Amino acid sequence: MTKYKFILSGGGTGGHIYPAIAIANELKLQFPDAEFLFVGAKDKMEMQKVPQAGYEIKGLWIAGLQRKLTLQNMMFPLKLATSLLESRKIIKQFKPNVVIGTGGFASGPLLQAAGAAGIPTVIQEQNSFPGITNKLLSKKANAICVAYENLGRFFPKEKIVLTGNPVRQDLIDIDSKREEAIAFYGLDTTKKTLLILGGSLGARRVNQLIEKELKNILSQDVQVIWQCGKLYFEEYKKHNQLNVKVVDFIERMDFVYAAADVIISRAGASSVSELCIVGKPVIFIPSPNVAEDHQTKNAQAIVDEKGAILLKESELDSQFAIVFESLLKDEGKQKQLSENIKKLAMPNATKVIVTEIKKLL
Repeated sequence: MTKYKFILSGGGTGGHIYPAIAIANELKLQFPDAEFLFVGAKDKMEMQKVPQAGYEIKGLWIAGLQRKLTLQNMMFPLKLATSLLESRKIIKQFKPNVVIGTGGFASGPLLQAAGAAGIPTVIQEQNSFPGITNKLLSKKANAICVAYENLGRFFPKEKIVLTGNPVRQDLIDIDSKREEAIAFYGLDTTKKTLLILGGSLGARRVNQLIEKELKNILSQDVQVIWQCGKLYFEEYKKHNQLNVKVVDFIERMDFVYAAADVIISRAGASSVSELCIVGKPVIFIPSPNVAEDHQTKNAQAIVDEKGAILLKESELDSQFAIVFESLLKDEGKQKQLSENIKKLAMPNATKVIVTEIKKLL
C-alpha cells in the first residue's frame, strides 16, 4: 500500500485551524500510515493548537496586510518572498501527495509553491464571501470545497464542490449530553442557560454588551456561560458568580452547546456551521472588522432561511434588550429558529472533503 503524505495549512484563528485538524483526523482514519505536516504563521495560535492535536507544524514568517500604512505593511513583500522560499523548501523536503489549504496567511505562499511544483492542491473555503488569498489560489487549485451556494462568481465553477465546513464530530448528538453538561458547569437545571461565544480570541463589543446587560439578563431567571476570550479574561473574570460562568476558552464545545438554551455568537464560518448542527436558537452579532464584512454575509445566509436573528453592532444599544427578551419569552419562535437552522446543517462535510482529496491521489 502506498504511504501517502499530506501538508495542511490554515491558521490565524480557530476558524481556519480546526477545519484543517478535522480534515487531517479524517484522512488519518482512512490512511493510518499517512504522514502529516502542518504549516502555519510563526506567531499565531496554530503553533500551539496543532501540536496539542498531535501533529507536527512548521511556521512561516508571514502576516496579513494591515488596513493602514504601518511598518508591518512595509515588511510584507520581504515576508512574502521569505515565506515562498521556505514553502518551496518544505515541499521539496516533505514531497506531499496533496496540499490542503483552509485559509489564513500561511496557506497563500504554501499553496502557491505547491501549485508551481505540480502538486495537487485543495482549497477549503469556509465563508460565504471568500478572502483575496483563496480567490488568487483558486486559479491553480484542483478542487475548491465550499460551505455556501453561489460562489461561482468568485471561483472557477467547474472546480467548486459544495461540502459544508468540517465540524467537531462530538457535536452530532449533544442532546444526550445535556445532564452531564449542566453538572459539569454546576448549573441550575430549572433555569434557562444563555451561552455567549466571542470566538477563540474574544469579541470586545460583545463583552461590553454583556457587561452592560448582565443585570437585566439575570433578572429574567437566566444563567450564563460567557466565553469572553483570552484577550479579555482578566478584565471580565470579576463577573464570575453563582449564575455566571466566565471562561477564556472552551475545550468541551459539546458540553456548552448541550447546556445552552439560547446562544449569542459571532458569525465566523466555523461557528455558523457548528450552530447549524447544534440547532439551538441563535442571535448572531457579526464582527464588522473582518475582510469584506464576511461575518455579516455568513449570518445573513442563515437569516434568509429564517434560521437565526441578526443584530449589527450599531444596533446593540437600542435593540438588544428588546430582541433578547422577546426571544426568551417566545417558545414558538425558539422552536422555529431551531428547526430552520438545523435544516442547513451538513454533518458529513469532513468525509465529503476527504473524498475530493482522495480523487487527487
